[in-house]
Amino acid sequence: MSEPLSNPVGGGAEPSAAVTEAEAEALVRGICFKTGPPRRLGVEVEWLVHELRTPWLPVTPERLEAAYAALRAVPLRSALTVEPGGQLELSSPPAASLTECVATVSADLAAVRTLLREDGLRLSGYGHDPWHPPRRFLHRPRYDAMEACLDRTGPAGRAMMCASASVQVCLDAGHEEPGALGHVRRWWLAHRLGPVLVASFANSPLAGGRPTGWRSTRQLRWEQIGAGRAGGPPLDADPRGAWARHVLDAPVMCVRRDGAPWEVPDGLTFREWIRSRGPRPPTRDDLDYHLTTLFPPVRPRGHLELRMIDAQPGDDGWRVPLAVTAALFDDPEAAETAYRAVKPLAERALDRPAPHNALWRDAARHGLADPELHEVAVACFTAALAALPRLGATTEITDAVTAYLDRYVLRGRCPADDLLDGPGGPGGARRRAHRRPHGTPHEKDTRP
Repeated sequence: MSEPLSNPVGGGAEPSAAVTEAEAEALVRGICFKTGPPRRLGVEVEWLVHELRTPWLPVTPERLEAAYAALRAVPLRSALTVEPGGQLELSSPPAASLTECVATVSADLAAVRTLLREDGLRLSGYGHDPWHPPRRFLHRPRYDAMEACLDRTGPAGRAMMCASASVQVCLDAGHEEPGALGHVRRWWLAHRLGPVLVASFANSPLAGGRPTGWRSTRQLRWEQIGAGRAGGPPLDADPRGAWARHVLDAPVMCVRRDGAPWEVPDGLTFREWIRSRGPRPPTRDDLDYHLTTLFPPVRPRGHLELRMIDAQPGDDGWRVPLAVTAALFDDPEAAETAYRAVKPLAERALDRPAPHNALWRDAARHGLADPELHEVAVACFTAALAALPRLGATTEITDAVTAYLDRYVLRGRCPADDLLDGPGGPGGARRRAHRRPHGTPHEKDTRP
């Protein structure tokens, strides 16, 4: 969803012939799950950009433009991109180890922070902006179309585009054989472990300076934009087939046109577009683009992209969800422990696919105050901590996970609770909630 700060390599795709329904399904099956033994790891860290000393005051677009122009000259190993609301995202190159991934992104973030600080700006780790309403910074045909499309389901789409930030962990899909590191098991585990990660790392209880009633308002916003755009497929024994069907039956966000406004069809699925061939026949390039407009909690892009974790507080808070997730997926013993731990949660997620079911909703609303999620989180963090030395993690990384386990998980808390309980600023919000002005109620538990 982001736009690169540097010029992309290469130009636009060559014109291609119309794609058939069978071709489209085969293409999705072939490109979205590239199997093999898990070897590589990546992370995408998104940040809100705030004033350094007065973060509750808005940053003008002109100041963001100037700062981002300067960032283009900074040599980084990670890809640095801008989100529609002006958030910054660093996407690591694929790493051969957790330690390599952490070292690369840490160095790049240090360089970015140094330059931003010179301009009086800072990177802020919140899953949802606690003070500012959504405001679009990038004005491009893609984001014009996205905004028009998402506005049909209410205001949540603009918040998702312009006021949210996350830690996205990227893992190899896994090999073909069954077992803890097989792609079928890893796909299933990603969806069942997802609510545990939501609850454990919830860090967005505020909007407009007031509590919303949810530990992860960011996750609430993603649910509210609807299952077609932000939902996953039903879980079955054939992830490739389930995902391919989901992609073809998902609504088309836009039909791109050279030199003309992009069309934003209402309710047209990609499968219907293929069959109707209107407003023009879709091509392979249109299918590739359609894949970039779907935002499920777990997105297969050759690898698996886990998208449900809120941005974390502090300069290095992002390391903990990266380390825990990597350990629970790439260490066979920890993966087996996590699989057994999350299996009892499945009964709470049978009514609808992720994230539009009761389990995901409870994770977003209650965090680790939910007793069952708390119990599973303790088991998973304990297993991850035991696995990290086997993955070659540094003492610094294992110490960070230990501190998080002690401070939050064992106590049934998450960073959102600090924001709700802390004095002054956005903290103390729980106390201020009792003095809420008329007309600013808690978020209601509405379904899209």
